[in-house]
Amino acid sequence: MLSCEHHRPFILLGIFASFISLLLIVYLHFPDLDEADKKHLKYPRSLDDAKELGRILSHYKEQHFGVVFAGVVVVYLMLQSFAIPGSIFLTILSGYLFPFAAALLLVCTCSASGAVVCYFLSYLFGRSVVMHHFPERLNQWQEEVGKHRDNLLNYIVFLRVTPLLPNWFINIASPVLDVPVGPFFWGTFIGVAPPSFLYIQAGSTLEQMTHTNIAWNWNSIALLTFFAILSVLPVFWKRVVRDKLE
Repeated sequence: MLSCEHHRPFILLGIFASFISLLLIVYLHFPDLDEADKKHLKYPRSLDDAKELGRILSHYKEQHFGVVFAGVVVVYLMLQSFAIPGSIFLTILSGYLFPFAAALLLVCTCSASGAVVCYFLSYLFGRSVVMHHFPERLNQWQEEVGKHRDNLLNYIVFLRVTPLLPNWFINIASPVLDVPVGPFFWGTFIGVAPPSFLYIQAGSTLEQMTHTNIAWNWNSIALLTFFAILSVLPVFWKRVVRDKLE
C-alpha cells in the first residue's frame, strides 16, 4: 500500500485539476464575447488590467450575474490557495462590480477558505521539509506558539490586519507551527476585513484610480491601527486580570 508520502503529489494535482475544472465550467457558461473584449478577459496583473476587466464584467453582469460572480470567486480562491500574488486587484474589482456588503463577504470568505487550502498544502509539503532540515528550531517555534495557544485567534487577526508579515507567509507557516485550523480560518476571515474594506471602497471608483495606494491615507492607517489594537486588547486584558488574581 502506498504511504501518505506517495499520495501527496496526487493530492496537489487533484486540487489544481479541481480549480482548472471549475474555471472551465465558468468559461463554458460565460456569454459570447465581442472580439475586442476577449483579449481583456484575463487575470489582472495591474490596475489597468483590472479596469479593462471591470468594464467587461460590468457590461455582462446584469444578465449573467451568477456566472460573473462565480468566476471572481473561483479565481480568488485559486490565487489564495496557491499563494499567487494579485488578489488585491480582485478585491478592488469586487468593490467595482458588486454591492459593498456582498463584495466584503466574498473577499473575506474567499481569503479565509483559500488560506485554509494553502494551509493544508503547506502541512502536506512544507512541514516535513522544515522538520527534516530545522528540527530544533521548529521545536522552539512550536513551544513559543504553545505559550499563546489560548490567544491564537487574536494573534492571527492582528497579523492579518497589520502588514508585519505577508499573508502567504502566514498561510505557509501556520501549519508548520501547529496553529489549529479553527483559529486560523476565523482569524483570517475577521482580520482581512479591515484592509479589504479600504480596497473595496476604493474599487467603487475604479475608473478614477491611478494606483492601488489610493486606498491609503492617514484615516485608513488610523482605522487599521485601531483594529490592530482592538484585536490584541483582550490578550493584554487577560494578563492584567491574571496578574491581579495572582
